[in-house]
Amino acid sequence: MCAAQSDSEDGRRALADLCDAYYEPVLAFLRCELRDADAARELSHAFFAEMLAGGSISGADRERGRFRSYLLGAVKHFVSKRREFSERVKRGGGLEAVSLESDEVAELADARQTTPDVEFDRQWAVTVLARGLEALRHECEAGGRGDFFERVKPLLSGDTGYGDQAALAAACGMNLDAFRMAVHRLKKRLRECVKEEVAGTLDDPAMVQQEMQNLFAALGGG
Repeated sequence: MCAAQSDSEDGRRALADLCDAYYEPVLAFLRCELRDADAARELSHAFFAEMLAGGSISGADRERGRFRSYLLGAVKHFVSKRREFSERVKRGGGLEAVSLESDEVAELADARQTTPDVEFDRQWAVTVLARGLEALRHECEAGGRGDFFERVKPLLSGDTGYGDQAALAAACGMNLDAFRMAVHRLKKRLRECVKEEVAGTLDDPAMVQQEMQNLFAALGGG
């Protein structure tokens, strides 16, 4: 995150990489906020285009130091500005404003099962976990264990009921104890990969453990 705050070519590239990686949480927030998938996608593109045009995230919340918090605050601010503009156009007359909220959205508001903030955090956690899994997959492929990773990936991502572990062990040419130990080691390495991904979105390394707790709480709450 520190690199992305730099007003330089490297800083702009780092910011673009972060935005590309964490597009889905913003889209999830807007889908929940607007209750319109097409409008959410269109607004997501507009948000990131404006964000990247700024070239840096020097306005990020330095006290909290989390890219997650900054991104959520930034998209809320963006939506608020769009609504204010829409209201000004309506009051000015002569132009038809595209409202960010329809009558259908208003009717659905009370029926929401989760808030946009909760949905943002849940999708953020899913994205971080997916990126951790991808990093681990590359490691396994580089070590000649890509096939083993693909076989046990559902176990790593929490699907403990996936398949017959004895049959999986046999398919991997391992006895059950050795198989379970190998999966345990991969789970441990996955957690390290996730921590590394989380650390890359923070200014302060001391915040990693708290952010990890937030991440698993968001996954558990999903």
